Amino acid sequence: MSDFSNDPALLLNYALVGVLFLLGLFIWFFVNRSSVRASEQIHLLEQLLEEQKKQNRLLRQWVDEKQGKGSEVAEPAEEEDIIRLIPER
Repeated sequence: MSDFSNDPALLLNYALVGVLFLLGLFIWFFVNRSSVRASEQIHLLEQLLEEQKKQNRLLRQWVDEKQGKGSEVAEPAEEEDIIRLIPER
């Protein structure tokens, strides 16, 4: 304990380390928070993509039935589906 009373520069060093540690925690909090939000948005976009695929299939089926082609629905190939152009994470 006598080191604190004899050398004020040592106390300043400890204070600087403490401030830098708190600043690091503060920055980490916001980086982590934005990462979690981005992950949630990616998950919601994937769900939206699946819903759009279902709607496209139903729309194709409905258009084929209206044109009299019958009820047979051909599933599009994965590489032909334009929605798959969305870049993945």
